[in-house]
Amino acid sequence: MKNDRLEAYPTMSRRAALSAVAAAMGSVAFATETPQRSRLGLVAYNCAIRRKWLQQRDPKFDLFEPLTFLKHCRDVGAGGMQTSLGVLDAARVKSLRDFADEQKLFIDGIVNPPKDDGDLARFEAEIRTAAEVGVQAVRTVVMPGRRYEQFKSLAEVREAEAKAVKMLELAAPIVTKHRVKLAVENHKDQRLDERLALYKHLSCEFIGATVDTGNSFALLDDPYGAIEALAPYAFTVHFKDQALREYEHGFLLADIPLGQGSFDMQRITAILKRAKPDIRMLLELITRDPLKVPCLTDSYWATMPSVVGSDLARTLRFVREHPAKTLQEVGSWSLEKQVELEDANISASLKFAREVLAM
Repeated sequence: MKNDRLEAYPTMSRRAALSAVAAAMGSVAFATETPQRSRLGLVAYNCAIRRKWLQQRDPKFDLFEPLTFLKHCRDVGAGGMQTSLGVLDAARVKSLRDFADEQKLFIDGIVNPPKDDGDLARFEAEIRTAAEVGVQAVRTVVMPGRRYEQFKSLAEVREAEAKAVKMLELAAPIVTKHRVKLAVENHKDQRLDERLALYKHLSCEFIGATVDTGNSFALLDDPYGAIEALAPYAFTVHFKDQALREYEHGFLLADIPLGQGSFDMQRITAILKRAKPDIRMLLELITRDPLKVPCLTDSYWATMPSVVGSDLARTLRFVREHPAKTLQEVGSWSLEKQVELEDANISASLKFAREVLAM
């Protein structure tokens, strides 16, 4: 499918991307001056390239160790973190909580749901740690992979959904006991109506949503309507902008610094704040090549046979009306250049959040 708009908005060249890196390098982690603080936190996934780069220099160092990562978030000017806490002893819990309190940072955890009865002890130990640390919420996912890549039929999706329900039913008494909010992400797995039905079925005070502001678009849900519907269930937020562009089998979906993509971040912020005024949000910006959403292929539709054509039309119309000026393609770059761009993406996003979105 050829689109003349694509000619006007070529993929970001290596030279242009490096210029963007240079422009934003002033407040990254290794800067001499601590940048101004945003209320927006960081998801650990934002920093995967930096973690790899650091481990090449010292295999024993892990950026994602909870206190280490929280200090990194502080150093780059973020307001908190979301990472896997695992099970921490009393001394590590105290160090983490004390640092968060002193620096006025918030903490979200990441946890895998209990697979079965035999996994409950592991799950409860991690939830107990989350409670002791004082998390806002713990984020989880309950279905594997992206729907259109992981599954071949609607029957496979329904089987995975049944397993998800059982896992969350096992989790509910534990998170209720420890009063820890379990936030299930819309992870390109269920359409909006399916996810809302899941929350209503569980009807648990401590099971709600990690609202990812971009993921539902990949399943042809309304870009702002999905956020509006999920916001009342929100315990935490994966806050992201997305660069959109058509390709022959559908559209490309790419993480991009806040304010540089195709979505209205001020509108999204207002939706979330209206529903949950005190919620603390987290930037999720994974520096990588664009993802392909092959919504014009038979295999994509095999898992969503009842979705109406008007949803596809609305989605493709939105893509055509809001094409991104740039897409970041970095897979062929050296690790050193990738980590520079990752740092710059985070820095630019925190600046936009602070100066434009007042967070």
